[in-house]
Amino acid sequence: MQTTHTPAPNTRSSATGKDYRQPFLVITFLFFMWGFITVMNDVLINSFEKIFKLSALQQSLIQLCFFGAFFIISLLYFLISARSGKDPVNQIGYKNGMAISLAISGVGCMSFYPAAQTASYGVFLLALFVLATGVTLLQICANPYAALLGAPETASSRLNLAQGLNSLGTTVGPLIGVLLIFRVFSNGVATSVSVGKTYLLYGVIFLVLALVVRFTSLPLFQNNEKIEKGWGVLKFKHLRLGALAIFFYVGAEVSVGSWLVKFLMLDHISGLSRESANYFLAYYWGGLMIGRLMGTVSLGKAKASTKYIMMALISLGVFAFIYLITGIKKDEGNITLQLLAFDNVGVFLLFLSLNYFAFLWGKSSPSRSLSIFSVIIIALLLIVILGTGKLAFWAVISIGLFNSIMWSNIFTMAIKDLGKYTSQGSSLLVMAIVGGAILPPLQSIIIDQGFIQLSFLVPLVSYFYILYYGAVGYKPKA
Repeated sequence: MQTTHTPAPNTRSSATGKDYRQPFLVITFLFFMWGFITVMNDVLINSFEKIFKLSALQQSLIQLCFFGAFFIISLLYFLISARSGKDPVNQIGYKNGMAISLAISGVGCMSFYPAAQTASYGVFLLALFVLATGVTLLQICANPYAALLGAPETASSRLNLAQGLNSLGTTVGPLIGVLLIFRVFSNGVATSVSVGKTYLLYGVIFLVLALVVRFTSLPLFQNNEKIEKGWGVLKFKHLRLGALAIFFYVGAEVSVGSWLVKFLMLDHISGLSRESANYFLAYYWGGLMIGRLMGTVSLGKAKASTKYIMMALISLGVFAFIYLITGIKKDEGNITLQLLAFDNVGVFLLFLSLNYFAFLWGKSSPSRSLSIFSVIIIALLLIVILGTGKLAFWAVISIGLFNSIMWSNIFTMAIKDLGKYTSQGSSLLVMAIVGGAILPPLQSIIIDQGFIQLSFLVPLVSYFYILYYGAVGYKPKA
């Protein structure tokens, strides 16, 4: 998942023309880290199920706690800006804001270690909420900062590239998390201690990053201009409908990622063990990376023929990367390469081809692409609900390919023509991420009744609404 907070329209760098490659390199690593730590929730869900003997509803509290923090923190941010007419991040500066956000994330991660000593699920959830608070603030700071690091006309390109690094984090996150929790810090079985040690390591990384950002020479980009007060932003219908689209999209994306492993473990789907099924999260989240990088090229200024070749190379190149890294295993203390038989991924390659042609059919139009991708996901979910075996196995994984452009397209259409209300509108859209806290628990209720496949009706309904927004709801009204 990727969020964007747009800076005030008048914000400008006071050092135009400077070389910002080093600062941008630092920022892209931040994008990587919050993608990495967010997708670890899927690994936690499947680890805590056995550790604490949880029902699906109890497992879903992980996403409720994490994405609930997004809503609470963003709501507070929105209320402060609406009442004061000032953007809090602009007041303290983006650099300071990022350093503080990273420190909070680090404290949240390190709190997992004492939680492990108490072996309390509730304490783990509290630590997760603190972690999510830091990640929320980090996204509010880092997205506009990346946009400001260079010429305004290339801001979209920089954000797309940074989002690609975010997707890289979501791809390798499950693999590293499984390796640390199941192998490095335990002997094949997840324990509260192995989870605590893993997050302690992550916490150290976040705190080091906080120091790097604080003491690295980065542009400050501080702006004290007032923004629009009050609730006037709510008068825009396409923004209100867009916030609902974000709610359903994030909820559906997180729901599929949360319960994908449980689905893959079904005997009539694959019968994989929990540890083995976790590795396929990399294909689901890696699909988002493939799509985002292809979207970057699709929206570029290159000739059509050059775009098509570059998009094909990106698609195959990233797939090859995922195929190789998912083959890395730790067995009896030795790191080995155990690649899947290539015919096992044949169906995924077919969906990869469909993803390529979907981009061509979309013709670089956000609304058209959103509609096409929604229709394809609806078809994939019907296969998931009704199918069996290899086709259903790869259908649920391939949803990630078509989720890739949804956040950016919905967000872009929702803030169109907001003018002076753009900053508040962005905060409203970030609040809608709370869908990730609400839809997984709804799906879990169905799962607890023993209907794992039917539970995917929850994200199915979500994509029907997204289809409506891409076809009709996005149009601004005078």
